[in-house]
Amino acid sequence: MKMTAGLRFLKQHKIAHDAREYDCRVKGAEYAAEALGWPVQQMAKTLVVKLGPREHCQVLMPGDRELSLKTLAREAGAKSATMTTPEEAEKLTGYLVGGIGPFGVRKAMPLWIDASLMDCERIGVNGGRRGLIVFLAPGDIVASLGARVVDLGT
Repeated sequence: MKMTAGLRFLKQHKIAHDAREYDCRVKGAEYAAEALGWPVQQMAKTLVVKLGPREHCQVLMPGDRELSLKTLAREAGAKSATMTTPEEAEKLTGYLVGGIGPFGVRKAMPLWIDASLMDCERIGVNGGRRGLIVFLAPGDIVASLGARVVDLGT
């Protein structure tokens, strides 16, 4: 398995995880969940969001839920929240869209996790490239990245 910045981060911080590869033919949490036989509500999609005029953050949302940008802006104390363009997301994270995960990103930014993911024993998140998912306890994500947990779904 080819090492990624995300896998390096997990190894350096001694975070227990299980990395699994799949043939990524379509981007998205739904496809990854189906390919790996994992419940889509326990497969997190990593979104990159612009808060106000200059700040950015990442958000982990279950594959079967949509992010409420209005709720995120309110919780972050920002006037607005908008999705970044794919090009902005790639520049900020150092990963290609479809391979963006929360670990080992190029530019450190706050991470938000939808509260429903915390009810899961383990969730799947992208490991830093298309076709690579790491499964781990959501509490380990919160502890290692200082993530904020809020109900962010619509």
